[in-house]
Amino acid sequence: MFSLQTIFGKGDKFYGLLEQSAEAAHESARALHQLVTDADHMPVMASFAATRAREKALAAQISEELVNTFVTALDREDIDALNSALYKIPKTIEKFAERYEIVVSRIADVDFGQRALILERATVVVVEMIGELRRGLRIDPVKKLQDRLQALESEGDRMLLAPYRTLYVEGNDAMRAMLAKDLYELLEKAIDKCRDVGNIVYSIVLKNS
Repeated sequence: MFSLQTIFGKGDKFYGLLEQSAEAAHESARALHQLVTDADHMPVMASFAATRAREKALAAQISEELVNTFVTALDREDIDALNSALYKIPKTIEKFAERYEIVVSRIADVDFGQRALILERATVVVVEMIGELRRGLRIDPVKKLQDRLQALESEGDRMLLAPYRTLYVEGNDAMRAMLAKDLYELLEKAIDKCRDVGNIVYSIVLKNS
């Protein structure tokens, strides 16, 4: 059995770095929701660029500190997995933003706001789960947070049925439907990345409780 101190090394630096990474993911999700609901996109895209730069720097710093600090292979794998999973959330969100900016004129009336809000709420749960690591690997609160993530994922899946029906059954613009589908799938993928982080945190808690 490994202690929390063993998992994260001496001091709190890995707690802080992982928490900052989770916050960056949340900021990206919040910016995405603003992107699909506000008319003025320029400030939002600038926010994306700044957040991604910070996330990349954090991921690199965690990897470097991981090599220099950890000596137990199991612990190193756990933290590396968390670092990688957290990094993929804003990376996927950035892909959505880039593609959305290119095709927005073709899909201006497609509503991405509700599903983007689900993603934002999922990143809030991710922030809470990463924060729980600092509090002593408690199974009950982490399991409740994991259940919330799964509920949000299910809610997002249900929300796809109506727009897909509108785009494919009632619509007559195949290209518009394909563009919207691609963006919906990126949102779904970003939510899945939040779930992946939750699964890793829950696995770490189970192994060390």
